[in-house]
Amino acid sequence: MSRQSAGGRKAQKGEYIETDTGNKVSRRANITGTANITLGGKTVIQADAYLRGDLQRRTDGADAKAPATAINVGRYTFISQGCVIKPPSRISRGQVSYYPLRIGDNVFIGPGSTVSAASIGSHVHIGENSILQAGVIVKDCVKILPGSIVPANMVVPSFSVVGGQPARVVGELGEGWGVSPGGMSGGATTTSSGEWVEGGELRELIRMTR
Repeated sequence: MSRQSAGGRKAQKGEYIETDTGNKVSRRANITGTANITLGGKTVIQADAYLRGDLQRRTDGADAKAPATAINVGRYTFISQGCVIKPPSRISRGQVSYYPLRIGDNVFIGPGSTVSAASIGSHVHIGENSILQAGVIVKDCVKILPGSIVPANMVVPSFSVVGGQPARVVGELGEGWGVSPGGMSGGATTTSSGEWVEGGELRELIRMTR
């Protein structure tokens, strides 16, 4: 499931298994089709998250050249507890076809969210209990408010704030979004007191996950 191995080559005692590329996968995560899931490195998958790598595009007949990867996740991405991540689907000629889901770098997906988008850019913060329906395209540097339902095939432009049911653009992000005081980019982090800092550095949050 990573570029080296989904389950990792070195298991640590405790909640998470850590791969040789620094991915941390909860032992209580539900992951199917691991061979079809790619993690770029330094990514966290928390307990009760459900990744559906088994929902991949057919590779026989006309789809023989289709990519085998069902879910492709970049670096420094945090998939919170209870999330469901699955490739988007479309019905054609009475058959369900699945298409790859791509998630960029420095993406935070809040607890209880369901993602079936076509692609999510980098430096994206998805609030808890949000739903991204099939075919959604989220550009770079976007904040999706908690509880949002992003309708199928919506394209979310860069530097926008999205919220509502159905979701719509409700604001804009400043140019400093995703950049911490030290100049590093990210999606969210916590302070020493445990408070969330949106648009901050994800690396520290991932480092602290054990």
